[in-house]
Amino acid sequence: MQALNTIGTKFLGKLGYLFRKCIFSVVSVGPIPTHIAFIMDGNRRYARKYNLKEGSGHRVGFLALMTMLKYCSELGVKYVTAYAFSADNFKRQPVEVQYVMDLMQEKIEELLKEESTLSRFGVRLHFVGNLKLLKESTRAAVEKAMAATANNNNIMVLICVAYSSTDEIVNAVQESYNEKHRKVQEQDSSGSGGDLIEVDSDENDQEFAIKISDLERRMYMSVFPEPDILVRSSGANRLSNFLLWQTTNCYLYSPAVLWPEISLWHLVWVILNFQRVQPNLEKKKKQL
Repeated sequence: MQALNTIGTKFLGKLGYLFRKCIFSVVSVGPIPTHIAFIMDGNRRYARKYNLKEGSGHRVGFLALMTMLKYCSELGVKYVTAYAFSADNFKRQPVEVQYVMDLMQEKIEELLKEESTLSRFGVRLHFVGNLKLLKESTRAAVEKAMAATANNNNIMVLICVAYSSTDEIVNAVQESYNEKHRKVQEQDSSGSGGDLIEVDSDENDQEFAIKISDLERRMYMSVFPEPDILVRSSGANRLSNFLLWQTTNCYLYSPAVLWPEISLWHLVWVILNFQRVQPNLEKKKKQL
């Protein structure tokens, strides 16, 4: 009986894959987004909705993320970003914060045990955010996962942990200032800075001014191109301090479904809608 169940499961899995392949072949007639970002909202409400114990919604939400990554990979999306845990969420109840951190570490370690699977599908993991806020064991698991998948390049998965846009922007400003300040000090110590300032202070000020390009180069998200689509589940119509800098010309989609309930059809629907508005988005990008 167990053997029959295993055969049945494999058959259904193969059938599902062939069905998705047919759907994706139709969707691929139009432009496929390079980068999709997800705000995984609704895990706690899902747990309350089904009377699950505290934290169980996050566990089901992780499975939903794995499913979305599989669909995106099959469709040919090159970059996926997931908002796993906001820097602001550290203000929540310590028990919940600890549960999410432990769950993250557990799942990272499980993925590392399946390193051959990650390599077979070409998944590269990258974590960004204020990683200093993570406990040492979680941070070590994060660094190990990035090192283990560094040579994979089929689909790049960016996990935002202890992340917020305001923290990202402040960090970029601080690092840009530090670099400019070091250059000023180097010129002063070499004795060449003073003459330059006296000769042409406006030109020198311009050289050491912080530019937009300086900030963009130091953003946590600079490792990926800007997202084409941002999906926020649960019907909330706000960005919640996520990718504020990078979503100027991004297509926003907020289905009412809670994150653990997100499905293939939500992904197909948002891509079809993106294809409809994509020419206008590209036109606006060129006007910047």
